[in-house]
Amino acid sequence: MTAAGLEGRGTSGAPTLGALTAGQLVRLCDVAGLGLADAYAYATVLIEALGPVAERPLNLPPVYRTYLSDDHTPVEYSLSFLPDGAPALRVLLEPGYPAGGRMDRNGRAGLRLMRDMAQRWNVTTDPLDELEDLFFPPNPQGPLALLCALELRPGGVPRVKVYLNPAARGEERSAETVAEALRRLGHRRASASLPAADGYPFLALDLGDWESPRVKVYLRHDGLAAEEAPALCRMDPGPGPAELEEFVRTATGLDADSSRTGGTTARLTGRPVLTCHSFTGTDGDGPGGFTLHVPVRDYARHDEEAMARAVTLLGRYGMDPAPLLRAAAAVTSRRLEDGVGLIAYLALAHQHGRPPRVTAYVSAEAYEVRPPLGLRPARVATAGGR
Repeated sequence: MTAAGLEGRGTSGAPTLGALTAGQLVRLCDVAGLGLADAYAYATVLIEALGPVAERPLNLPPVYRTYLSDDHTPVEYSLSFLPDGAPALRVLLEPGYPAGGRMDRNGRAGLRLMRDMAQRWNVTTDPLDELEDLFFPPNPQGPLALLCALELRPGGVPRVKVYLNPAARGEERSAETVAEALRRLGHRRASASLPAADGYPFLALDLGDWESPRVKVYLRHDGLAAEEAPALCRMDPGPGPAELEEFVRTATGLDADSSRTGGTTARLTGRPVLTCHSFTGTDGDGPGGFTLHVPVRDYARHDEEAMARAVTLLGRYGMDPAPLLRAAAAVTSRRLEDGVGLIAYLALAHQHGRPPRVTAYVSAEAYEVRPPLGLRPARVATAGGR
């Protein structure tokens, strides 16, 4: 890819999806401290993954209403922060997106691309292959088949993770599917350690070159109250209850005095909070990691407010917020107060033996900017979804 390739336009003269997202990715690589050669290499991977859709002009609607983002762009970014050093940059994409919204075709196309990527980078897909019949049945159900995240590193070879849909064989069988997947991967007692949940949006696998490859189970918690968040953690030892409750309060804009009114617990009525429970070694009963994912975009009036909360949380953990501010400018030229959803989620991750991480998920907004919300953030009601 050349710099000129980032200026691609369709036959109508409108910018293309590939040009927009590749340009965003190159600029985000700079924010994350990656060199220009790596940035162009990763942008090329992104365009190849989009296939023919990369050349689709943005004045045409999305190929289909992908679950990955609010405006149905098949690409999302995240920056994961630690107290020292540049944030880790990840790009999340839907490898089967060019095949459209039929999940059987989408899933098979995604699997082919994942195996092509794995062969290119000498990454084993054995854990994914072990679960293929569970997550890619002949007539899959649910809003997605396969998502892929690439954690971008110097040298042009990313770390790879895949996200699978536990509802592929039916929503009512999600818990059964997760339990069977964990059993096949050697985590025979893992499912018994999970807290109660209202849904199972993802099961994720680390593939290839990870220090401690994880299996991660994502759970959905409808109408959660901030003070209920600590009870969802099954790490032992894990983060303190006050830390988890305060993270939810800060990310959603709930102050300490608003948690209870007349003895009634204040519950989050927008998109639900997600938790992630990660398992590494197969000799333990419980998870070695726990993450809270808060959909900040449903509890902030606009992105300036969401950004302020992110800055507060990063400062609380001794992390430099400057890269996140730069990341917003790398993705969009609009004013933060003119929309909501550029920052989609804020997440707090704990893993045994590692310092806490704060992650911000950044939307590409290729097709649409969600207008600012006029209601009080904690009372916004939506249809749910990712």
